[in-house]
Amino acid sequence: MKTFKLHLIRHGLTSGNLQGLYIGSGTDIPLCDEGRAQLAELKERFEYPQVDTVFSSPLMRAVETANILFPNATHQFSVHDLREAGFGVFENHPVKELVKNEDFKKWITPGSGFVPEGAEPTEQFHARCSETLLKLFEYMIRMDVTEAACVTHGGVIMSMLSQRALPSRHPEQWMADPGCGYTVQTDVQLWMRDRLVEAIDIVPFGYADTLRGQAEAEENEAFE
Repeated sequence: MKTFKLHLIRHGLTSGNLQGLYIGSGTDIPLCDEGRAQLAELKERFEYPQVDTVFSSPLMRAVETANILFPNATHQFSVHDLREAGFGVFENHPVKELVKNEDFKKWITPGSGFVPEGAEPTEQFHARCSETLLKLFEYMIRMDVTEAACVTHGGVIMSMLSQRALPSRHPEQWMADPGCGYTVQTDVQLWMRDRLVEAIDIVPFGYADTLRGQAEAEENEAFE
């Protein structure tokens, strides 16, 4: 049976990431020099899929990442609903300071229902992410695009996969490093029946071996 494969990739590093700031859709900044260099190194050391269709968040950091990783893609789509969550009054503040804020603690507590001023409600964000993944695959199936890439944000990837991917995992278990992510696939039968995708690999290809090597080294150090 024909499968449809989508590579979900987190954008590269920004100055906000390096400074430990809480950066959402309310902050539109480009990649920093370190981020560009890191993407170049990832491309040199590992293998990214060759795709002709690329979806990306409209935010600069995602668009720039998509252009670096997939410069030859002939079909590039900016998808508004692939943007990161809006963090309202917490936007662009140091995370190490926010964790001491009582309202921030309520904001990040699952099921609290608390919405800080100017922020996107958490339930609304998760609904948007789930619906957007559905729309991307529906487009691919309708247009017979069997493989594509999607460059977006860490929070979006975690939300999408915790809701729609097998194996079933908590959002934090779907975290992705900058410039990296997951390959998911589905077929028409699985999609029509369950609206689910299967996570089958880590992107770029070969990066997972590095992660396993680091984990084994750390484990060996723990027993020395």
